[in-house]
Amino acid sequence: MVGLLHEGSRVTTSTVGVTGHSNLAPACLPVVAAELGAALRELGAASGALTGVSCLAPGADQVFARVLLELGGRLEVVLPALDYRDRLAPEHVADFDALRAAASAVTVLPFARSGRRAYVAANQRVLDRVDHLVAVWDGQPAGGAGGTGDVVARARAAGLPVRVVWPAGAARD
Repeated sequence: MVGLLHEGSRVTTSTVGVTGHSNLAPACLPVVAAELGAALRELGAASGALTGVSCLAPGADQVFARVLLELGGRLEVVLPALDYRDRLAPEHVADFDALRAAASAVTVLPFARSGRRAYVAANQRVLDRVDHLVAVWDGQPAGGAGGTGDVVARARAAGLPVRVVWPAGAARD
């Protein structure tokens, strides 16, 4: 479902997931945030009728979560493993903690340690939960299972609408 569905007087919400590069260049974050804001407004975030699902990885996931919350959307978090926060670089922990605290729901998958299996499972949980995917993606093939290109391919194979966000000026470190 894209946007809001009006069924009589009842309004249902859209649920959108995010996948994207964790190594976005800091200088491009404002243009990525602006483009994400436009996409989320189209999907209903400005009306407060949008739920976003994110793993809160640095880069695209955290930018998505901040923009969603600023627009009045509801944030749900899927964490790949029990040690996920501990594996973040120190400069990403404060943002992660703030976004996790702002989430209306947090699911931690039953993996003790973060790694490829946990990331693939978390991405699948996101795809299973949403009816639309926003991908902050440069279009390059994934470096393996669980990468952005892999998640986009799995979403498309499942018939989920995918909106790619890669504005002029976006770059990876």
